[in-house]
Amino acid sequence: MIVAFSVTPLGVGEDVGEYVADAVRVVRESGLPNRTDAMFTSVEGEWEECMDVVRRAVAAVEARAPRVSLVLKADIRPGVTDGLTSKVASVERHLG
Repeated sequence: MIVAFSVTPLGVGEDVGEYVADAVRVVRESGLPNRTDAMFTSVEGEWEECMDVVRRAVAAVEARAPRVSLVLKADIRPGVTDGLTSKVASVERHLG
């Protein structure tokens, strides 16, 4: 399973990078395969693992912000591993 999510603190002003870094730190410390880009952080693992990481990432931001917005998208595909890399590699092969 791959979960792409975005955690945004609300009510803290326009510069939210410091708060988002708290969430990304939780993801990176989880030990699960992950990737962060300008819009989302993706994490790969089993359902319980991924949802726990998302919950803890939200909690990290919630600890410092009065309100939190969460956007989440999941690719639930049993038996697939290394999807973070293989899905991108497939597109790159077709572009090449």
